[in-house]
Amino acid sequence: MSSASCPSREPPRYLSQAEAEALQRELLEDYRFGRQQLIEIWGHASAVAVTKAFPLLSLPRRQRTLLVLCGPAQTGAIGLVCARHLRCFDYEPTIFYPRRSPDPLFKDFTTQCEKMDIPFLSYLPTEVQLINDAYNAVVDAVLGPEGTEGTEGTEPCAAILATLRHIRIPIVSLDVPSGWTPGAGGTGDISPAVLVSLAAPKEVTRRFQGRRHFLAGRFVPEELRRKFGIGAEYPGSDCVVAL
Repeated sequence: MSSASCPSREPPRYLSQAEAEALQRELLEDYRFGRQQLIEIWGHASAVAVTKAFPLLSLPRRQRTLLVLCGPAQTGAIGLVCARHLRCFDYEPTIFYPRRSPDPLFKDFTTQCEKMDIPFLSYLPTEVQLINDAYNAVVDAVLGPEGTEGTEGTEPCAAILATLRHIRIPIVSLDVPSGWTPGAGGTGDISPAVLVSLAAPKEVTRRFQGRRHFLAGRFVPEELRRKFGIGAEYPGSDCVVAL
């Protein structure tokens, strides 16, 4: 079997917060990727990673439900796109998006989900049992790398993080698990089962000990991959690779 059809076995290189910001800046400014384009790529790849972690054929109809928790910044927008693609993949996502961004682009992503009849919760159930019984997994798109010191202590993030700490069903975190502090080496107390690193793994996620870690960075131009040392071989035509 050729190396092109096998997941990368090389240890991943984890980027510092400054390096990750520089990579995204080069994608936007030098390579002329648009914000909408990047969010769409990452949202689609995140949904593909979810399908690999929880294959549809292995789930009974009643277990195809997923809860997608979205924050107000870019990671939340990626969560909205992820939910839309999950719906296209025949999963049954429900979205909790308590602090909606005024950004017109994010409003468009919200409208797309609404037009596809994806339910939006008006509140997050306070009884954790309700989430455990109603959903097969939770997609954590709350804070991501945008989380700053003290953010997790403000509402509605505090309530969401409190729920994530106690649920028993698997958590899929996008890029950086909510509550993990970028650049400080801490990991908070949320323990996702699945992590989807966007473009490149981040230094703060080095201690991730869940069962599946995916990299969604196939779209990154080869020159940038070499510059930031994030080479990985993707299987077939897949947009994600298991690390």
